[in-house]
Amino acid sequence: MLIGIHVSTAGGLDRAVERGTEREADAIQIFNQSPRAWRPTGYSDDDFGAFRKAFDASRLEAVVIHAIYLINLAGDDREVRDKSMQSLAHALRVGDGIGADGVVVHAGSRKRDPYAEATNRAGKAIRRVLEESESCPLLLENTAGTQGPLGRNFDELADLIDVGGGGKRLGVCIDCCHLFASGFEVGTPDAMSLVVDELDAKLGLDRVHCLHVNDSAAPQASNRDRHAELGTGEMGKAGLRPFLSEPRFEKLPALIETNKSDNAEHDRIEVKTAKRLRREGIRRRRGKRRSA
Repeated sequence: MLIGIHVSTAGGLDRAVERGTEREADAIQIFNQSPRAWRPTGYSDDDFGAFRKAFDASRLEAVVIHAIYLINLAGDDREVRDKSMQSLAHALRVGDGIGADGVVVHAGSRKRDPYAEATNRAGKAIRRVLEESESCPLLLENTAGTQGPLGRNFDELADLIDVGGGGKRLGVCIDCCHLFASGFEVGTPDAMSLVVDELDAKLGLDRVHCLHVNDSAAPQASNRDRHAELGTGEMGKAGLRPFLSEPRFEKLPALIETNKSDNAEHDRIEVKTAKRLRREGIRRRRGKRRSA
């Protein structure tokens, strides 16, 4: 598993590589533009080249882009949906430029519209943005389980992939905090194994391109998306170990999103915590097998 963290691109795309290395990460996640504005960042081929050169010379093994929070591919507001498609297509083109492992996106909210109607709108938008980019995968993130946002379980993620054309560029990002908040039992290796069995059956593990690693500030099944620093929330260290040591998630980028600012020391501690919890989880799994 490639333990990584979200880092800033302030000062240039290649600065993200420097920040990831400083935090002793194996992978990084970045925003391709300000996450709360529609205005795209106008990167050039020189910017992409500088990033690739820095990345190739670094310890990093993966980079993922997170699309902006304003995107809603499922809503019935034409202007918002058009802006969403333009922004997501831009993120995918940046992904093409830097060789990203994928662009993570929240598909959006249906609000009070019928599920099928909103899902079909999202599928049409997904097909369009894929046509406007070359090769970067588009990764749909699971949500915390509220009624409006799409992707609250594996069935909804599978529906989005289906209406989005089902192509090989479509995948998913699985967030452990969102699993917990939406009611999945992930606190033991056996429970985590059952969740991954369901994920495999409904989506296929080849669709899983990356993970988000966050503790939850809200209780299990609360349907509230509130991240907490690792080991300090409702999941706690005991709840995070099974996710981080899940053998079928091996080699995936596992990206921490609990950083509240560009604080290298804070982020380095979070990366070290995740790596330690993963090692502890692996040892406990091995000990259980020996005692069985």
